[in-house]
Amino acid sequence: MPATTALAAPWRDRAGRLSGLKLATFLFALAPGLWLAGSYGLDALGPKPITALIHGTGDWAVRFLLLSLAVTPLRRIANYPRFILVRRMLGLTVLAYALLHLGLYVVDQNFILSKVASEIVQRFYLTIGFVALLGLTVLGVTSTDGMIRRLGKAWPRLHKVVYAIAALGLFHYFLQTKIDVSNPVFWTGLFIVLMGWRAMQRFRIASNPATLVGLAVASALLTALVEAAWYGLKSGVPASAVLGANLDFSYSIRPAWWVLGYGLLLPLVNLVRTLTDTAKPRPTTVDRSVGGRPVAAE
Repeated sequence: MPATTALAAPWRDRAGRLSGLKLATFLFALAPGLWLAGSYGLDALGPKPITALIHGTGDWAVRFLLLSLAVTPLRRIANYPRFILVRRMLGLTVLAYALLHLGLYVVDQNFILSKVASEIVQRFYLTIGFVALLGLTVLGVTSTDGMIRRLGKAWPRLHKVVYAIAALGLFHYFLQTKIDVSNPVFWTGLFIVLMGWRAMQRFRIASNPATLVGLAVASALLTALVEAAWYGLKSGVPASAVLGANLDFSYSIRPAWWVLGYGLLLPLVNLVRTLTDTAKPRPTTVDRSVGGRPVAAE
């Protein structure tokens, strides 16, 4: 199938057939942008609509970035290899929202590019965000089949830069958030879960319900520590007070608990997959050494 056709129909697989998974992912990728555009058109974004759009596109860039990083763990834990079909689409979605994020900032600065460049250089959080965007652009440009063939063995090494880009993006998120950092703390917690799973693979720790529960608990604890450290460094709030807030449910549920809840979905998915695989009938082969009697395949 010609590359131009594939690009024109991202909901089709390589054979040109309609893929329900790719179609659902494509529609999901479009939905936040359409919602933001509709809200802007209906004047529903408050007194500073461009600022709201900047924040909205940035938020969704981070969310799609973490979703793209979740593809490999999910396809392994759920034993669903087809998830790999949407990883490139999710990565390009991240780049699209990040570019919109920058473009809207240019609009907010009245298209004065010299001012935009000056702000990026002088404001540390903008510098970090711009470096992350440059990295995303490189990964987007090199995501085509042609570039994968051209780069060969260097391609996987290059695309591991996405982990550093995610860390920079989350740091940018923290720095631009003025007071309540619950959202960046939550997404950082999910990043810890995803990187923790990769560390388990690196050290050959099996992914089973028990180890995945341990990963969820450890990630939640690290999330609580990250939150306490951030408030302690930025505003001088005692770490003990922030950590204690995790045990007070009268006001709100702290990000660490949400990270624990989402993290516990991994062992649940793994358990369901294990039970499903166990329930499947095993294929049989004919062992001619015992008179042609069918026996279970090893």
